[in-house]
Amino acid sequence: MKIAGKPVTRSEFEYSFNKNNSEGVIDKKNVEEYVDLFINYKLKVQAALDERMDTLTSYQKEFRQYRDQQIRPALVTDEDVEKEARSIYDAEVERVGPDGLVKPAHIFVRLSPDDGKDREAVAKQRIDSIYNALKGGADFTELATKVSDDQAAASHGGVIGWISHGQTFEEFDKAAFALAVGETSEPVLSPVGWHVIKMLERKQIEPYDSLRENILKFIERRNLRESIASKKIQEEVKANEGKLTAEEIMDAHAQRMAEADPELKYLIAEYHDGLLLYEISNREVWEKGAKDEEGLKAFFLANRKKYKWDAPRFKGMVYHVKDPKDVKAVKKSVKGLAFADWNETLRSTFNNDSIIRIRVEKGIFKQGDNALVDSLIFKVKDVKVKEVKDYPIDAVYGKKIKAPQEMNDVRSLVTSDYQELLEKQWVAELRKRYAIEVYDEVVKTVNKH
Repeated sequence: MKIAGKPVTRSEFEYSFNKNNSEGVIDKKNVEEYVDLFINYKLKVQAALDERMDTLTSYQKEFRQYRDQQIRPALVTDEDVEKEARSIYDAEVERVGPDGLVKPAHIFVRLSPDDGKDREAVAKQRIDSIYNALKGGADFTELATKVSDDQAAASHGGVIGWISHGQTFEEFDKAAFALAVGETSEPVLSPVGWHVIKMLERKQIEPYDSLRENILKFIERRNLRESIASKKIQEEVKANEGKLTAEEIMDAHAQRMAEADPELKYLIAEYHDGLLLYEISNREVWEKGAKDEEGLKAFFLANRKKYKWDAPRFKGMVYHVKDPKDVKAVKKSVKGLAFADWNETLRSTFNNDSIIRIRVEKGIFKQGDNALVDSLIFKVKDVKVKEVKDYPIDAVYGKKIKAPQEMNDVRSLVTSDYQELLEKQWVAELRKRYAIEVYDEVVKTVNKH
Protein backbone atom coordinates (compact mmCIF):
# COMPACT_ATOMS: atom_id res chain seq x y z
CA MET A 1 0.00 0.00 0.00
CA LYS A 2 0.92 3.67 -0.18
CA ILE A 3 -0.26 6.09 2.50
CA ALA A 4 0.13 9.85 2.20
CA GLY A 5 2.57 9.22 -0.65
CA LYS A 6 4.78 6.91 1.45
CA PRO A 7 5.17 3.26 0.39
CA VAL A 8 4.54 0.44 2.87
CA THR A 9 6.32 -2.79 1.98
CA ARG A 10 4.79 -6.21 2.40
CA SER A 11 7.48 -7.15 4.92
CA GLU A 12 6.64 -4.16 7.12
CA PHE A 13 2.94 -5.02 7.02
CA GLU A 14 3.70 -8.69 7.76
CA TYR A 15 5.86 -7.74 10.74
CA SER A 16 3.00 -5.72 12.25
CA PHE A 17 0.28 -8.21 11.35
CA ASN A 18 2.12 -11.26 12.68
CA LYS A 19 3.16 -9.53 15.88
CA ASN A 20 -0.38 -8.39 16.66
CA ASN A 21 -1.99 -11.71 15.71
CA SER A 22 0.34 -14.12 17.47
CA GLU A 23 -0.70 -16.93 19.80
CA GLY A 24 -2.38 -15.57 22.91
CA VAL A 25 -3.96 -12.55 21.20
CA ILE A 26 -7.68 -12.57 22.02
CA ASP A 27 -9.09 -10.39 19.25
CA LYS A 28 -7.33 -11.82 16.22
CA LYS A 29 -7.91 -10.25 12.80
CA ASN A 30 -7.61 -11.66 9.32
CA VAL A 31 -5.42 -9.87 6.78
CA GLU A 32 -8.30 -7.93 5.21
CA GLU A 33 -9.55 -6.73 8.60
CA TYR A 34 -6.05 -5.76 9.65
CA VAL A 35 -5.50 -3.65 6.53
CA ASP A 36 -8.03 -1.07 7.75
CA LEU A 37 -6.51 -0.98 11.26
CA PHE A 38 -3.02 -0.62 9.81
CA ILE A 39 -4.10 2.23 7.53
CA ASN A 40 -5.67 4.09 10.47
CA TYR A 41 -2.47 3.58 12.45
CA LYS A 42 -0.31 4.98 9.64
CA LEU A 43 -2.64 7.94 9.08
CA LYS A 44 -2.40 8.96 12.74
CA VAL A 45 1.38 8.69 12.67
CA GLN A 46 1.49 10.82 9.53
CA ALA A 47 -0.69 13.44 11.23
CA ALA A 48 1.76 13.50 14.14
CA LEU A 49 4.68 13.91 11.75
CA ASP A 50 2.91 16.77 10.02
CA GLU A 51 2.51 18.38 13.43
CA ARG A 52 6.29 17.92 13.92
CA MET A 53 5.79 16.02 17.15
CA ASP A 54 8.91 14.01 16.36
CA THR A 55 11.00 17.18 16.77
CA LEU A 56 10.00 17.69 20.40
CA THR A 57 12.90 17.21 22.82
CA SER A 58 10.72 15.16 25.17
CA TYR A 59 9.72 12.82 22.33
CA GLN A 60 13.27 12.37 21.05
CA LYS A 61 14.54 11.59 24.55
CA GLU A 62 11.87 8.95 25.14
CA PHE A 63 12.30 7.41 21.69
CA ARG A 64 16.08 7.11 22.08
CA GLN A 65 15.60 5.54 25.48
CA TYR A 66 13.41 2.76 24.04
CA ARG A 67 15.54 2.33 20.92
CA ASP A 68 18.82 2.21 22.82
CA GLN A 69 17.54 -0.61 25.02
CA GLN A 70 17.77 -2.72 21.86
CA ILE A 71 20.98 -1.18 20.48
CA ARG A 72 23.28 -0.86 23.48
CA PRO A 73 23.57 -4.59 24.35
CA ALA A 74 24.70 -5.32 20.77
CA LEU A 75 27.61 -2.88 21.18
CA VAL A 76 29.16 -5.15 23.81
CA THR A 77 31.08 -8.12 22.38
CA ASP A 78 32.24 -11.27 24.15
CA GLU A 79 35.74 -9.84 23.95
CA ASP A 80 34.57 -6.70 25.79
CA VAL A 81 33.03 -8.79 28.57
CA GLU A 82 36.17 -10.90 28.86
CA LYS A 83 38.28 -7.76 29.11
CA GLU A 84 36.02 -6.38 31.85
CA ALA A 85 36.18 -9.68 33.75
CA ARG A 86 39.97 -9.67 33.58
CA SER A 87 40.02 -6.03 34.75
CA ILE A 88 37.80 -6.88 37.74
CA TYR A 89 40.07 -9.79 38.63
CA ASP A 90 43.26 -7.71 38.34
CA ALA A 91 41.73 -4.99 40.54
CA GLU A 92 40.83 -7.60 43.14
CA VAL A 93 44.33 -9.08 43.10
CA GLU A 94 45.78 -5.61 43.63
CA ARG A 95 43.32 -4.87 46.43
CA VAL A 96 44.05 -8.14 48.24
CA GLY A 97 47.81 -7.63 47.95
CA PRO A 98 50.68 -10.05 48.58
CA ASP A 99 49.40 -11.11 52.01
CA GLY A 100 46.43 -12.80 50.38
CA LEU A 101 43.28 -13.83 52.23
CA VAL A 102 42.87 -15.09 55.78
CA LYS A 103 40.09 -16.96 57.56
CA PRO A 104 40.15 -16.01 61.26
CA ALA A 105 37.83 -16.91 64.11
CA HIS A 106 37.43 -14.73 67.17
CA ILE A 107 35.92 -14.54 70.63
CA PHE A 108 34.57 -11.05 71.19
CA VAL A 109 33.79 -8.97 74.30
CA ARG A 110 31.85 -5.87 73.32
CA LEU A 111 32.56 -2.31 74.50
CA SER A 112 30.75 0.89 73.57
CA PRO A 113 32.00 4.51 73.58
CA ASP A 114 29.66 5.28 76.50
CA ASP A 115 31.10 2.60 78.77
CA GLY A 116 32.81 3.95 81.86
CA LYS A 117 36.04 2.74 83.44
CA ASP A 118 34.20 0.16 85.57
CA ARG A 119 32.68 -1.44 82.46
CA GLU A 120 36.03 -1.33 80.69
CA ALA A 121 37.66 -3.08 83.64
CA VAL A 122 34.99 -5.79 83.66
CA ALA A 123 35.45 -6.33 79.91
CA LYS A 124 39.24 -6.57 80.29
CA GLN A 125 38.88 -9.04 83.11
CA ARG A 126 36.47 -11.12 81.07
CA ILE A 127 38.69 -11.27 77.95
CA ASP A 128 41.71 -12.16 80.10
CA SER A 129 39.72 -14.98 81.68
CA ILE A 130 38.79 -16.28 78.22
CA TYR A 131 42.40 -16.07 77.03
CA ASN A 132 43.67 -17.90 80.11
CA ALA A 133 41.06 -20.63 79.60
CA LEU A 134 42.31 -21.10 76.04
CA LYS A 135 45.92 -21.31 77.24
CA GLY A 136 44.76 -23.91 79.73
CA GLY A 137 43.45 -26.10 76.93
CA ALA A 138 39.83 -24.95 76.50
CA ASP A 139 38.37 -25.62 73.03
CA PHE A 140 38.27 -22.37 71.01
CA THR A 141 35.18 -23.29 68.97
CA GLU A 142 33.18 -24.39 72.01
CA LEU A 143 34.15 -21.29 74.00
CA ALA A 144 33.37 -18.92 71.09
CA THR A 145 29.96 -20.50 70.69
CA LYS A 146 29.14 -20.05 74.37
CA VAL A 147 30.60 -16.68 75.37
CA SER A 148 31.35 -14.48 72.30
CA ASP A 149 29.33 -11.27 71.95
CA ASP A 150 29.50 -11.57 68.13
CA GLN A 151 26.39 -13.68 67.76
CA ALA A 152 26.70 -14.13 63.99
CA ALA A 153 30.23 -15.53 64.27
CA ALA A 154 29.45 -17.41 67.49
CA SER A 155 26.81 -19.46 65.68
CA HIS A 156 29.68 -20.74 63.48
CA GLY A 157 32.15 -21.36 66.28
CA GLY A 158 33.59 -17.83 66.05
CA VAL A 159 34.51 -18.13 62.34
CA ILE A 160 34.37 -14.80 60.51
CA GLY A 161 35.05 -16.04 56.98
CA TRP A 162 37.60 -15.06 54.35
CA ILE A 163 38.81 -11.46 54.58
CA SER A 164 41.56 -9.32 53.08
CA HIS A 165 43.40 -6.24 54.34
CA GLY A 166 41.13 -3.28 54.95
CA GLN A 167 37.91 -5.19 55.58
CA THR A 168 37.94 -4.84 59.33
CA PHE A 169 39.36 -2.59 62.06
CA GLU A 170 43.03 -1.73 61.75
CA GLU A 171 43.92 -3.29 65.13
CA PHE A 172 42.14 -6.54 64.27
CA ASP A 173 43.64 -6.52 60.77
CA LYS A 174 47.22 -6.11 62.04
CA ALA A 175 46.89 -8.82 64.68
CA ALA A 176 45.12 -11.33 62.40
CA PHE A 177 47.57 -11.08 59.50
CA ALA A 178 50.50 -11.49 61.90
CA LEU A 179 49.30 -14.96 62.92
CA ALA A 180 50.38 -18.25 61.39
CA VAL A 181 47.78 -20.93 60.76
CA GLY A 182 46.79 -22.52 64.10
CA GLU A 183 48.10 -19.61 66.20
CA THR A 184 45.92 -17.69 68.68
CA SER A 185 46.52 -14.02 69.55
CA GLU A 186 46.63 -12.35 72.91
CA PRO A 187 43.63 -10.08 73.62
CA VAL A 188 43.40 -7.31 70.99
CA LEU A 189 41.54 -4.02 71.63
CA SER A 190 39.63 -2.47 68.70
CA PRO A 191 37.18 0.47 68.69
CA VAL A 192 34.29 -1.91 69.41
CA GLY A 193 35.79 -4.17 72.07
CA TRP A 194 38.23 -6.98 72.84
CA HIS A 195 39.08 -9.90 70.55
CA VAL A 196 40.99 -13.14 70.92
CA ILE A 197 41.80 -14.23 67.35
CA LYS A 198 42.64 -17.66 66.02
CA MET A 199 44.00 -18.14 62.50
CA LEU A 200 42.29 -21.03 60.72
CA GLU A 201 43.49 -20.73 57.10
CA ARG A 202 45.48 -18.51 54.75
CA LYS A 203 45.58 -18.47 50.96
CA GLN A 204 46.37 -16.41 47.91
CA ILE A 205 43.52 -15.37 45.60
CA GLU A 206 42.66 -18.14 43.13
CA PRO A 207 43.88 -18.00 39.50
CA TYR A 208 41.70 -16.10 37.02
CA ASP A 209 40.51 -19.23 35.20
CA SER A 210 39.05 -20.71 38.37
CA LEU A 211 37.12 -17.50 39.19
CA ARG A 212 36.17 -16.53 35.64
CA GLU A 213 32.65 -18.00 35.64
CA ASN A 214 31.80 -16.30 38.95
CA ILE A 215 33.10 -12.96 37.66
CA LEU A 216 31.03 -13.31 34.48
CA LYS A 217 27.93 -14.01 36.58
CA PHE A 218 28.78 -10.95 38.68
CA ILE A 219 28.95 -8.82 35.51
CA GLU A 220 25.49 -10.00 34.41
CA ARG A 221 23.98 -9.68 37.88
CA ARG A 222 25.21 -6.09 38.28
CA ASN A 223 24.27 -5.22 34.68
CA LEU A 224 27.83 -4.10 34.02
CA ARG A 225 27.26 -4.53 30.29
CA GLU A 226 25.58 -1.12 30.48
CA SER A 227 28.72 0.49 31.86
CA ILE A 228 30.83 -1.32 29.23
CA ALA A 229 28.56 0.08 26.50
CA SER A 230 28.82 3.57 27.98
CA LYS A 231 32.63 3.32 28.04
CA LYS A 232 32.72 2.26 24.39
CA ILE A 233 30.46 5.13 23.34
CA GLN A 234 32.61 7.63 25.22
CA GLU A 235 35.71 6.16 23.59
CA GLU A 236 34.07 6.77 20.19
CA VAL A 237 33.25 10.35 21.17
CA LYS A 238 36.90 10.86 22.14
CA ALA A 239 38.17 9.19 18.96
CA ASN A 240 36.05 11.60 16.90
CA GLU A 241 37.63 14.50 18.81
CA GLY A 242 34.22 15.66 19.99
CA LYS A 243 32.88 16.20 16.48
CA LEU A 244 30.06 13.72 17.17
CA THR A 245 27.94 13.57 20.32
CA ALA A 246 27.07 10.35 22.10
CA GLU A 247 23.51 10.66 20.72
CA GLU A 248 24.77 11.04 17.15
CA ILE A 249 27.02 8.01 17.56
CA MET A 250 24.08 5.95 18.83
CA ASP A 251 21.96 7.18 15.90
CA ALA A 252 24.65 5.95 13.50
CA HIS A 253 24.90 2.55 15.26
CA ALA A 254 21.11 2.19 15.16
CA GLN A 255 20.98 2.98 11.45
CA ARG A 256 23.71 0.46 10.57
CA MET A 257 22.20 -2.28 12.70
CA ALA A 258 18.69 -1.65 11.34
CA GLU A 259 19.96 -1.86 7.75
CA ALA A 260 21.48 -5.26 8.52
CA ASP A 261 18.51 -6.63 10.48
CA PRO A 262 14.96 -6.09 9.12
CA GLU A 263 13.36 -7.29 12.39
CA LEU A 264 15.30 -4.67 14.33
CA LYS A 265 14.47 -2.05 11.70
CA TYR A 266 10.74 -2.63 12.13
CA LEU A 267 11.02 -2.81 15.92
CA ILE A 268 12.73 0.60 16.01
CA ALA A 269 10.09 1.97 13.64
CA GLU A 270 7.45 0.55 15.97
CA TYR A 271 8.95 2.47 18.90
CA HIS A 272 9.15 5.61 16.78
CA ASP A 273 5.61 5.44 15.45
CA GLY A 274 4.06 4.07 18.64
CA LEU A 275 5.23 7.01 20.71
CA LEU A 276 3.94 9.44 18.09
CA LEU A 277 0.63 7.59 18.00
CA TYR A 278 0.30 7.88 21.76
CA GLU A 279 1.06 11.61 21.78
CA ILE A 280 -1.36 12.58 19.04
CA SER A 281 -4.11 10.17 20.18
CA ASN A 282 -3.87 11.63 23.66
CA ARG A 283 -4.30 15.12 22.22
CA GLU A 284 -7.03 14.33 19.69
CA VAL A 285 -9.02 11.67 21.57
CA TRP A 286 -8.17 10.60 25.13
CA GLU A 287 -7.34 13.81 26.96
CA LYS A 288 -9.62 15.86 24.73
CA GLY A 289 -12.55 13.55 25.40
CA ALA A 290 -11.93 13.29 29.12
CA LYS A 291 -11.73 17.07 29.65
CA ASP A 292 -14.47 18.27 27.27
CA GLU A 293 -17.19 18.78 29.89
CA GLU A 294 -19.67 20.41 27.53
CA GLY A 295 -19.11 17.74 24.90
CA LEU A 296 -19.55 14.95 27.46
CA LYS A 297 -22.78 16.43 28.80
CA ALA A 298 -24.19 16.91 25.32
CA PHE A 299 -23.21 13.35 24.33
CA PHE A 300 -24.88 11.98 27.49
CA LEU A 301 -28.12 13.87 26.83
CA ALA A 302 -28.19 12.73 23.21
CA ASN A 303 -27.62 9.09 24.20
CA ARG A 304 -29.35 8.98 27.56
CA LYS A 305 -31.33 5.82 26.79
CA LYS A 306 -28.08 3.90 26.26
CA TYR A 307 -27.11 4.32 29.90
CA LYS A 308 -30.12 2.71 31.58
CA TRP A 309 -29.41 0.36 34.47
CA ASP A 310 -30.79 -3.13 34.81
CA ALA A 311 -31.58 -2.45 38.48
CA PRO A 312 -31.84 0.62 40.74
CA ARG A 313 -28.78 2.19 42.37
CA PHE A 314 -28.23 4.07 45.61
CA LYS A 315 -26.60 7.44 45.00
CA GLY A 316 -25.26 8.69 48.27
CA MET A 317 -22.93 7.81 51.08
CA VAL A 318 -22.36 5.29 53.82
CA TYR A 319 -20.89 6.91 56.93
CA HIS A 320 -19.80 5.98 60.43
CA VAL A 321 -19.66 8.33 63.43
CA LYS A 322 -18.78 8.33 67.14
CA ASP A 323 -21.30 10.88 68.34
CA PRO A 324 -25.05 10.32 67.67
CA LYS A 325 -25.42 14.06 67.05
CA ASP A 326 -23.19 13.76 63.99
CA VAL A 327 -25.70 11.52 62.20
CA LYS A 328 -28.01 14.49 61.57
CA ALA A 329 -25.13 16.95 61.30
CA VAL A 330 -23.68 15.04 58.35
CA LYS A 331 -26.99 15.00 56.49
CA LYS A 332 -27.57 18.69 57.17
CA SER A 333 -24.09 19.66 55.92
CA VAL A 334 -24.63 18.23 52.40
CA LYS A 335 -28.35 18.78 51.97
CA GLY A 336 -28.99 20.83 48.87
CA LEU A 337 -25.40 20.57 47.63
CA ALA A 338 -24.36 19.05 44.31
CA PHE A 339 -23.27 15.44 44.76
CA ALA A 340 -19.77 16.28 43.47
CA ASP A 341 -19.31 18.84 46.28
CA TRP A 342 -20.04 16.49 49.17
CA ASN A 343 -16.49 15.28 49.75
CA GLU A 344 -14.95 18.72 50.27
CA THR A 345 -17.81 19.87 52.52
CA LEU A 346 -17.57 16.75 54.69
CA ARG A 347 -13.80 17.03 54.94
CA SER A 348 -13.77 20.70 55.91
CA THR A 349 -16.70 20.34 58.34
CA PHE A 350 -15.88 17.11 60.15
CA ASN A 351 -12.28 16.07 59.44
CA ASN A 352 -10.49 19.39 59.15
CA ASP A 353 -8.00 18.83 61.97
CA SER A 354 -6.19 15.94 63.62
CA ILE A 355 -9.47 14.56 65.01
CA ILE A 356 -11.31 12.38 62.48
CA ARG A 357 -15.01 12.58 63.39
CA ILE A 358 -16.48 10.52 60.55
CA ARG A 359 -15.58 7.75 58.11
CA VAL A 360 -17.30 8.06 54.73
CA GLU A 361 -17.70 5.97 51.57
CA LYS A 362 -19.44 7.97 48.82
CA GLY A 363 -20.58 6.71 45.45
CA ILE A 364 -23.23 5.03 43.37
CA PHE A 365 -23.91 1.60 44.81
CA LYS A 366 -25.64 -1.36 43.22
CA GLN A 367 -26.89 -4.25 45.31
CA GLY A 368 -23.93 -6.25 46.55
CA ASP A 369 -21.47 -3.34 46.63
CA ASN A 370 -21.92 -2.49 50.32
CA ALA A 371 -23.48 -4.52 53.11
CA LEU A 372 -24.98 -1.51 54.94
CA VAL A 373 -26.59 -0.22 51.72
CA ASP A 374 -27.91 -3.71 51.01
CA SER A 375 -29.47 -3.84 54.48
CA LEU A 376 -30.89 -0.32 54.83
CA ILE A 377 -31.66 0.65 51.21
CA PHE A 378 -32.22 -2.57 49.25
CA LYS A 379 -33.75 -4.34 52.28
CA VAL A 380 -31.72 -7.51 51.84
CA LYS A 381 -32.28 -9.85 54.79
CA ASP A 382 -29.60 -11.42 56.98
CA VAL A 383 -26.80 -9.16 55.71
CA LYS A 384 -23.74 -9.08 57.95
CA VAL A 385 -22.53 -5.52 58.40
CA LYS A 386 -18.93 -5.28 59.57
CA GLU A 387 -18.37 -2.78 62.36
CA VAL A 388 -15.89 0.05 61.82
CA LYS A 389 -13.49 0.23 64.75
CA ASP A 390 -14.01 3.32 66.96
CA TYR A 391 -17.00 4.43 64.84
CA PRO A 392 -19.92 2.39 66.21
CA ILE A 393 -22.82 4.35 64.69
CA ASP A 394 -23.66 3.51 61.04
CA ALA A 395 -25.81 5.62 58.72
CA VAL A 396 -26.59 6.22 55.06
CA TYR A 397 -27.74 9.32 53.22
CA GLY A 398 -28.82 9.73 49.61
CA LYS A 399 -31.51 8.32 47.39
CA LYS A 400 -32.34 5.27 45.34
CA ILE A 401 -32.55 6.06 41.63
CA LYS A 402 -33.71 3.92 38.73
CA ALA A 403 -31.55 5.53 36.03
CA PRO A 404 -28.60 7.92 35.83
CA GLN A 405 -29.70 11.49 36.60
CA GLU A 406 -26.65 13.28 35.27
CA MET A 407 -23.57 12.57 33.20
CA ASN A 408 -21.36 12.15 36.28
CA ASP A 409 -23.47 9.17 37.39
CA VAL A 410 -22.01 7.17 34.48
CA ARG A 411 -19.00 9.34 33.68
CA SER A 412 -16.54 6.56 32.88
CA LEU A 413 -18.92 4.92 30.38
CA VAL A 414 -19.84 8.23 28.75
CA THR A 415 -16.16 9.25 28.53
CA SER A 416 -15.24 5.96 26.87
CA ASP A 417 -18.08 6.21 24.34
CA TYR A 418 -17.40 9.88 23.64
CA GLN A 419 -13.71 9.15 23.03
CA GLU A 420 -14.74 6.37 20.65
CA LEU A 421 -16.88 8.89 18.73
CA LEU A 422 -14.00 11.38 18.58
CA GLU A 423 -11.76 8.59 17.29
CA LYS A 424 -14.16 7.73 14.47
CA GLN A 425 -14.57 11.37 13.49
CA TRP A 426 -10.82 11.92 13.55
CA VAL A 427 -10.09 8.84 11.41
CA ALA A 428 -12.77 9.87 8.90
CA GLU A 429 -11.14 13.31 8.62
CA LEU A 430 -7.67 11.75 8.18
CA ARG A 431 -8.94 9.46 5.43
CA LYS A 432 -10.21 12.52 3.56
CA ARG A 433 -6.99 14.44 4.14
CA TYR A 434 -4.47 11.83 2.95
CA ALA A 435 -4.29 9.72 -0.19
CA ILE A 436 -4.51 5.95 0.33
CA GLU A 437 -3.64 3.27 -2.21
CA VAL A 438 -3.99 -0.43 -1.36
CA TYR A 439 -2.53 -2.97 -3.79
CA ASP A 440 -4.93 -5.90 -3.36
CA GLU A 441 -2.85 -8.27 -5.49
CA VAL A 442 0.05 -7.85 -3.02
CA VAL A 443 -2.19 -8.00 0.06
CA LYS A 444 -3.35 -11.46 -1.08
CA THR A 445 0.25 -12.74 -0.89
CA VAL A 446 0.78 -11.76 2.78
CA ASN A 447 2.35 -14.74 4.57
CA LYS A 448 1.93 -16.80 1.38
CA HIS A 449 5.17 -16.22 -0.46
